[in-house]
Amino acid sequence: MAEQKTDRLHIKLHVYDEEIAVVINREEEEFYRSAAKLITERYNAYSGHFKGHKTDHTIALMTLIDIALLYQKERSHNDTSVYDNVLARLTGEIEDALGKAK
Repeated sequence: MAEQKTDRLHIKLHVYDEEIAVVINREEEEFYRSAAKLITERYNAYSGHFKGHKTDHTIALMTLIDIALLYQKERSHNDTSVYDNVLARLTGEIEDALGKAK
């Protein structure tokens, strides 16, 4: 008998003017719904400003760029490599100082 996958969920997302059916991990539902809401809000903002001046395709691309920019900014705030490098250098200096003190 096939095992039921209870961790998967079939939902419909309302994105701008379209319903999109997706199968997702149950624990990610809130993220999917928030993402759909963000896309709709940003698309509506661009559409309201540029409708009649830009194509729907261009408005969609502007929306993608806007959201990708938000993602990149957030991702850069979580980059710990700068701190890791400073800590490694300081650790080396401390170890050198302690080694010389002996």
